[in-house]
Amino acid sequence: GIDITRDLIPVVPAAHYLCGGIKVDKNGRSSINNLYAIGEAASTGLHGANRLASNSLMEAVVFADRAVKEAIKAVKKRKFNEKIPEWDYRGTKHPEEMVLITQNYKEMQQIMSVYVGIVRSDLRLQRALSRLEIIYRETEALYKKSTLSRKLCELRNLINVGYLTIKMAKNFHESRG
Repeated sequence: GIDITRDLIPVVPAAHYLCGGIKVDKNGRSSINNLYAIGEAASTGLHGANRLASNSLMEAVVFADRAVKEAIKAVKKRKFNEKIPEWDYRGTKHPEEMVLITQNYKEMQQIMSVYVGIVRSDLRLQRALSRLEIIYRETEALYKKSTLSRKLCELRNLINVGYLTIKMAKNFHESRG
């Protein structure tokens, strides 16, 4: 709790934008069949390694428009199976330790902010990867014996995105300062 009438407000640099990691063509299509990416998730090459502030509108509008048109064409060609089997919950239980999910989520935020934020180095990225691997193993163990929950699925997705972000940052030396 900060009382803005008495306390100083801490101001720190924060990554508010990343040029995305999913390489796409001019229509937002990735190398994975039927996967399109736009906005900050997409790596269009339009801005190079970084973009100027407030200069994302053109990319967002143009690539989103192209991607949705391509996706609509692809969906019209596809046949979907209408019959989806019911989920089988046997052998699973509701995670009794929701605090583990919450704690791992907080640790992920901390790892990404401290080690993979604006200032990056090989040492920081490696440390982030090591910490992430521990959280991954813990989360997968919990996932295998629990019923699905939104928070658990979000944590697994966050871990995957964190892993991919770290791996890409390790490969692109331009992203380190």
